[in-house]
This record gives sequence, C-alpha cells and structure tokens, in this order.
Amino acid sequence: MIKSKKIAVIIPAYNEEKNIGLVIEAMPEFVDDIIVIDDGSIDQTSEVAARAGATVNRHENNRGVGAAFQSGKSIALKLKSDIIVNIDADGQFNPKDIERLIQPILQGTAEFVTASRFRDKEYYPRMSKIKFWGNQMMSSLISQITGQKFYDVSCGFRAYTRDALLKLNLFGDFTYTQETFLYFAFKKLPIAEIPIRVRGTREHGKSRVASNLFRYAYQTLKIIIKTFRDYQPFRLFMLIAVFFFFLSLLLLGFLLIHYIQAGRFFPHRWAGFVGAAFGFISLLSIILGFILDIFARMRINQEEILYYLRKNDHDESLRNSHEKR
Repeated sequence: MIKSKKIAVIIPAYNEEKNIGLVIEAMPEFVDDIIVIDDGSIDQTSEVAARAGATVNRHENNRGVGAAFQSGKSIALKLKSDIIVNIDADGQFNPKDIERLIQPILQGTAEFVTASRFRDKEYYPRMSKIKFWGNQMMSSLISQITGQKFYDVSCGFRAYTRDALLKLNLFGDFTYTQETFLYFAFKKLPIAEIPIRVRGTREHGKSRVASNLFRYAYQTLKIIIKTFRDYQPFRLFMLIAVFFFFLSLLLLGFLLIHYIQAGRFFPHRWAGFVGAAFGFISLLSIILGFILDIFARMRINQEEILYYLRKNDHDESLRNSHEKR
C-alpha cells in the first residue's frame, strides 16, 4: 500500500551540519522526496543536505521552526505528495519509524498522526525533569482546551494527509506543534498518537526551540491563546467573565459583611468601586465573547472556502500532470 502513495519528508533545520546528513541517509527507500528547509543556518547545513540527495530550500534569516514547516508544506504540496511527514533534523527520531507512523493514514483511521514519547511509559525518553514536566503540562493544557486526551503535543515527528495540509492554516513562526493540535481538534479531524522510542538527547548541538524554557513557554502559550481566541472565543471570554465575576462577588460580599457588622461602608468603600468595576469587566467580556463568536463563524466559513479553492487548484494541477504523462 505504501508504494501506491507518494510520500514526502520535510526536515526543518538550523545549524545541523553534523546531524542532517545522517538523518537523510537513514530515510526508507519508499520516501519519494526529502525536503530540507534550512532556516538561516550559518554553518554547512544546506551543502551537507544537498550532497545527501535532499531538495534544499533556504531562508536567508532564521525565522523559526513554524515558518520552516510552512515553507516545507508548500513545497510538498506542489510536489503532489499524498502523505507528508515532518521529522526533526537533530537525529533524535529514527527515520525507519516513518513506516510505522503512517500506518493509521494508510488504514484510513487518521488524517494527522504524531509520534508520542509519553503515551507508553516504556518509551519515555531520557530528559531533564523540568522538560518532562513542561511537556506533561502542555499536553494537559491542550487536552483541556480540546476536550480530547493527548499525551505528547510537542513532538516534531508527524505525518499528515495531503487533504489535512490543504486545510491547515497556521500563523505561528516560533513553533507549530501545539497550534496544529488545536487546529485539527477544533476542525474535528481524526488524530492518532503512535508510541515511538526516541533518543531524547541530541548527539550534536543544542535545541533551538526549547533551549530557553521560559521563552519557549511564553511563545507557545501566546500561540495557544491566539488559536483558542480565533476558534472558540466565546468559551475563552466566558472563562474571563467568570473569573472577574467571582472577584466582584468576593469584594462586594466583603463590603456587605463589613456594612452589616459596622453599619457603614467606611473605610472599605474602595471594595465597592473595585467590585463594581470587576463586574463591569465581566459583562464586557461576555459581550465581547458573543461578538467574536460571530467573527469565528465567519472565519470557519472563509477557511472552508479557502480549502476548496486550494483543493480545486491542486486537483487541476494533478490532472494536468497526468495528461502530460
């Protein structure tokens, strides 16, 4: 069944001259196209990748792994790929596991498949406790937002159907991993997690995404909140409204109890003013949630139209290529 599908592999890379060649050389024979996106490297990443037989696309400046994935996605779709796999350039993942990763797509049970480092305890990689905790917290957050149970939302080893990538609209340059989960979950696309053993530590170099955990957490949370705002704004602003309404009740309740005990509002009239302000913010949040929910529905309709336009262009390009043959 694999031979009937055209498979492309995207490898975002930044200063990976010591690893990229080994990753490319380990690719299974059934992979048709290997696409390396050199995201502004200052070493010989592009040259090593080209010598190893990959198609290389280079960003002049370092734009982020999210931007590199977007570039690779565009190239893979132009190459008429049926299944697109994304794998990191650092050598932590074994390219031989691609065959296992794409099985749910071949079987028709998923349109997006991710390798999971934490679904099975036997496959837990060796990593620092803070990184392990951070991954667990991020997976828990995404699971809470989407209402689905996910174990590993940050893994860079993934597979997509062509149709899934035609539907995908990403805006984060820093990373794309969590945003992808949110997008596909909100769109109700079938998602699968496959437990796969990874090295967990790099043989050469240092991770450019998670090298600073505080920056990584900030950038990732920013992307998550923006995606949540764009697709489920009413739910987001209702949470904000409930929070401020609760604060308002606490302050007004405190003022009421003080009035019952002392027979006057002084010296805590401030609690009344602040409580009323929080109540007003709560009301505004509800109104804003209603308004943004209308825009979210418009956005979904526009994305559906965009998907069909992309699909029609892609299908027409496929037909033209078959006619030329």
